[in-house]
Amino acid sequence: MKRIIVVGGGAGGLELVTKLGRQLGRKGKAEVILVDRNRTHLWKPLLHEVATGAMDTGMDGLSYRSQAHNHGFSFHLGTLTDIDRDAKLIKLAPLYDDHGKQVVGERTLNYDTLVMALGSVSNDFGTKGVSEHCIFLDSPQQAERFHDELMNRFLQYAESDTVDEKVDIAIVGGGATGVELSAELFNAVEHLSAYGFKKLNRNCLRLTLVEAGPRILPALPERISAMAHKELRELGVDVRVGTMVVEATNKGLKTKTDELIPADLMVWAAGIKAPDFMKDIAGLETNRINQLAVKDTLQTTRDDSIFVIGDCAFCLQADGKPVPPRAQSAHQMASLAYDNIIASLNGKPLKPYVYKDHGSLVNLSRYSTVGSLMGNLMRGSMMVEGRIARTVYVSLYRMHQVALHGYTRTGLMMLVGRINRFLRPRLKLH
Repeated sequence: MKRIIVVGGGAGGLELVTKLGRQLGRKGKAEVILVDRNRTHLWKPLLHEVATGAMDTGMDGLSYRSQAHNHGFSFHLGTLTDIDRDAKLIKLAPLYDDHGKQVVGERTLNYDTLVMALGSVSNDFGTKGVSEHCIFLDSPQQAERFHDELMNRFLQYAESDTVDEKVDIAIVGGGATGVELSAELFNAVEHLSAYGFKKLNRNCLRLTLVEAGPRILPALPERISAMAHKELRELGVDVRVGTMVVEATNKGLKTKTDELIPADLMVWAAGIKAPDFMKDIAGLETNRINQLAVKDTLQTTRDDSIFVIGDCAFCLQADGKPVPPRAQSAHQMASLAYDNIIASLNGKPLKPYVYKDHGSLVNLSRYSTVGSLMGNLMRGSMMVEGRIARTVYVSLYRMHQVALHGYTRTGLMMLVGRINRFLRPRLKLH
């Protein structure tokens, strides 16, 4: 029996392994395996909500083992360290508990088809002090760390008698993560004031959003960028564009002009790269940010038995530009990889991947949602905002849930979510 291994249970990886499990695993046509370093899945675009407490990973995370049981694949907890292309096997690092005691030793898994879906991590571009003093939002664990430190800082402020004290937070990177996190932080402050945090209000938060480029949201049309900039300014965010950070210290961020932006908490959300260990892994072709180069069939340029999807794939479009690292790209790649894996098993020709840009949306918490939509009903793009944009934004997550659970379960989850809005606090308070 053929063995298909998917490494990485992010948006694209989990959708792909779920479809393969349903179609092949359940019917005994192939053995389908998911490998991930975490035990649960959370849609990465929602990590900024985990960071502020608007989402609770304990309630909203999806167990990989449960998903595997329900959809015909198996799950292996582990971290990929290497690929042996000649022997067609992958190596997984040993597992240790919180006390450093080894639980499971190094393991190897053989494959016939391998799919790399490891996603991306933040790129600090070698900036001095960033790894020591800034928090990244690449995983639920990092988002929870930020939430813990945020709650401690708010508690410290609430119990302080200093009149002029502020909670200083700096976010580096004016992309979707930085912009959405900025808005969510103000939403968190307003809700927390109702839960016993004395003196806490919007005025106590001094939030600086730093972007090296000439405008925030550079991937979106300029008019949408300007609209989001205006919304953030009205909330109270100090938006600094054209500002390059050269160092992070325990007191704040130093800019190229030698200015110090004071900060108690710093988040680095500027740029992405594939994990460092993927650089030239197994002799496969990679680019300068460690992404694996693929052909239009999503197979690596040097090994047809290895597919790559999502943020870790370097895939060129017809115009020579790389496919952008977005959730919609991962979703589309997962669908095509599924078709091509099925085709390769049946000895049929593989299809080329063509990226379809359906637009982008940025959610400014409960204050606003802005973005652009693209499709067959319009030429070019259409700018949307307000309730319509918010509805479309939420529907993107619902589509991801439908791909994982089907319509019936997703509908039940939506119902439970509505009930929990009345039963649970608006924010995670612990």
